[in-house]
Amino acid sequence: MAALARWCLNRRLTVVLLWVTALVGLTAAASVAGSAYSKQYDAPGTESSRAASLLTRAFPGQAGDSETIVWHTPAGATVRAGDIEQTMTSVLDQARTLPGVTSVTSPYGLSGAGQISRDGRTAYATVDYRQAADDISGGQAKALVDTAEAAQRPGLRIELGGQAVGSTEGTSAHLSEFVGIAVAAVVLLLAFGSLAAMLLPIATALVGCGTAYMGIELLGHGMTVADFAPMLGMLVGLGVGIDYALLIVTRHRRGLKRGLTVAEALEEAVATTGRAVVFAGGTVCVALLGMLILRLSFLNGVAVAAALTVLLTVAASITLLPALLSCIGPRALSRRQRRALAEQGPRPEPTGGLAARWSAFVERHPKLLGSLAAVVMIVLAVPTFTLRLGSSDQGNDPVGTTTRQAYDLLAQGFGPGTNGPLTLVATSDSAAARLALDRLPETLRRTPGVASAGPADFDASGGVGVITVVPDSAPQSSATSQLVRHLRGEVLPAAERGTGLKVLVGGTTASYDDFAAVVVGKLPLFIGSVVGLGCLLLLLAFRSIGVPLKAAVMNVAAVGSSFGVVTTIFQWGWGSDWLGLGRAGPIEPFLPVIMVSVLFGLSMDYQVFLVSRMYEEWRETRDNRRAVRVGLAETSRVISSAAVIMIAVFLAFVLSGDRVIAMFGIGLAAAVTLDAFVLRTLLVPALMHLLGDANWWPPGWLERRLPRISIDRRPDTAVSAPGAAGTPADRRTAALR
Repeated sequence: MAALARWCLNRRLTVVLLWVTALVGLTAAASVAGSAYSKQYDAPGTESSRAASLLTRAFPGQAGDSETIVWHTPAGATVRAGDIEQTMTSVLDQARTLPGVTSVTSPYGLSGAGQISRDGRTAYATVDYRQAADDISGGQAKALVDTAEAAQRPGLRIELGGQAVGSTEGTSAHLSEFVGIAVAAVVLLLAFGSLAAMLLPIATALVGCGTAYMGIELLGHGMTVADFAPMLGMLVGLGVGIDYALLIVTRHRRGLKRGLTVAEALEEAVATTGRAVVFAGGTVCVALLGMLILRLSFLNGVAVAAALTVLLTVAASITLLPALLSCIGPRALSRRQRRALAEQGPRPEPTGGLAARWSAFVERHPKLLGSLAAVVMIVLAVPTFTLRLGSSDQGNDPVGTTTRQAYDLLAQGFGPGTNGPLTLVATSDSAAARLALDRLPETLRRTPGVASAGPADFDASGGVGVITVVPDSAPQSSATSQLVRHLRGEVLPAAERGTGLKVLVGGTTASYDDFAAVVVGKLPLFIGSVVGLGCLLLLLAFRSIGVPLKAAVMNVAAVGSSFGVVTTIFQWGWGSDWLGLGRAGPIEPFLPVIMVSVLFGLSMDYQVFLVSRMYEEWRETRDNRRAVRVGLAETSRVISSAAVIMIAVFLAFVLSGDRVIAMFGIGLAAAVTLDAFVLRTLLVPALMHLLGDANWWPPGWLERRLPRISIDRRPDTAVSAPGAAGTPADRRTAALR
C-alpha cells in the first residue's frame, strides 16, 4: 500500500487523467449502446415461470405488454352516455395509431363485454403492445398517457395503469442523490473546517460511482441486470465511497497535525487506513457476491453491479483521492489549524472531549448499557417475525399517481382481483383432456375465493388452453396466495386425475409466491455463507475467536432490527402515506436477499474500523480495558461522522419515488443508525469490557496455522519518508509551504 501511495503521489496528474478518461470513455460507450435493464423478477423452473413460457410459445401474439385506460363518471352519469362514448371512442382510435400498439380492446365493442362496471360509471380498455414492457420506450408510454389525459374534462376522469405507464411517473432520483450529497458536504465541512478537504471525498465518490454507473449500463447487454440495480449501486456506492474517503482524509489530516510532510502523511494514511478500507470494501463485495449462491439470473446482475460499484469506489479512494490530496497540499487542514501548527508546532491529539467521556462511561457501566442496547435491538426486531413476502403492485403507489388511481377505480368497479388475475395454462393432448379443460371453468367458478373464470381459449393447434381466473381478493392479499395453493393442491389435481390434462397456475401473485418460496428455501444457505466468509476474514485479520463471533451476532442483530423497521413502515403502514410511499403492502421477495448482502457488508465496515484500533492498542499494551477505551474514544467520532453521512445518503433515496429503492434506503439507514450508535459505540465495547482478555484469544493450534495478514500497519512503519531528511521542524515547514 505504501508503494501504491508513492506511485499515486509521484504521478498524480496521470492518476487523475486515467480516472477522467475511464469515466468519459464509459459514458460515451453507454450513450451509444443504451440501456438494457430487465423488469422481470421471476425464478426460472417454478410453476408460474413454466406457465409464462408455455403461454408465450402458444400465443406469441400476446407476448407483448398490456396497458389499461380507465375512465369514470360522477354520480348521475354513466360511461354509456353519448358524449362520453364519443370522446373515449376517439381516444381509443388515436391509441390504435400510436407506435408499438397492436390492438385496443374497447368496452363499447363485442370483444370488450364485461369491461363496464355494473353501475355503469367505470369502464376500461386494454392497449396491447408488440413489445414486452422492458422494450417499450419512455416516449411510447408517454404518448399513450398524453393521448388519454388530453380528453379529461369535468365529468370525465381518466387514469392509466400498467408497467410501461408506471415508468412515466415522475421520480426524483437525481434530486435524492443531490440531497444526500448536500447533507454529506455539510457534515464534512463541519468535521474538517476546510472547503478543499470537504470537496475531495465527494468528488472521489462521484467519480467512482459515476464510472460504475456507466459500467453497469454496459453490463446489462451481457447479463440480466434488474432495472433498480443502477440506483441501488449509487445508493450503496455514494454511502461507502464518501465514508471511505472520509476515513483516509481524517488519517491524512492527523499526520499533518503531527508535523509530517504532505507526502509522508499521505503515505501513512494509505498504508494504514487505506488497508482497512480495502479490507472493509472486500467484505462488502464478498457479502454482495454471496447472492450468486441463489442462482437467480436477475439477482446475479444486481450482485455484480453493486459489487462493481463498491470495488470502483474503493479503487478511487486509494488512488484518486491521494492524488487529489497531494494537489491541495496542506490545505487539507483549515486555516486555523495551519496557523496553529506553524506557530506552536505539532502537538498530540487531545484525549478529552465527548468521545473520551463516553468511552469512560461505557467502561464503568458495561452491564447496564449493554443490557439497554440489547433491549433496543430486540424490540425493534420483533416486527420482523410478521414479515410477509409478496407482490406489491401499483396499488401501493403514492395516492396521487395515475397508476394508483387506475388501480383503485378498477378495484371499486370490478372487484380487487381484476388488478391481478390468475392465468391457468393447460396442455390437452387427448379428447379426455380437452373435455376436462372445457369443464374446468365451471368447477373454478364454484371454488371459494374465485370471483369469475372465463372460458378456455385455445391456441391454433388446440393443444394449449388458457383460462383467466379473477380472485375475489387483491393480488397482494394473503387470501389470493391461499387460493393459488388451494388450486394447485386440491382443485386442479382433482380435475386432472385420469384425463391426461396438465394445468399450470401463473399470474402476478403466483409468480411472486413462487419466487418467495425459492428465496426462503435458499436463504439459510445464503446467510450461512455470507456470515461464514465474513467471520473467516475477521479471524484472519484479528487472530481471535471472539471478534468474528461477536461480529456475526452484531450483524444478525442489525439485519433483524432494520427488517423490523422496514416491516413496520411498508407492511404495517406506519407512516408510509405520510412519507409519500403509498399504501401498506407485503415486502418484495428479493428485498431480504439484497438487504442481507448489503447490511452484512456495511456492518463489517464499522467492526473493522473500531476493532482494528482496539487491536492495535492491545498489541502494544496487552491491557484489554485500555484497548477498548482508547479504541472507542479515538474512532467513535469518525464512525459517527461517517454514519451520519451514510444515513443522509440512504434516507435521501426515499425521495426517488420508487417503492423498492425507498425500502432499501430506509432499511439501510436504520441499519447504519443502529450499527453506529447502538452496536459499535455501546453494545460491542460493553461486551468487550465484560469478556476481558478472552476477546483476543485464539486456540494454540489455530494460532500456529493461521496465515499472518495485517489490516492496519503501525504509523511508525508505514512511512518511509523518502527525501524527508531533517528535523521535525524542517518537515513541518515543508508541509506548510
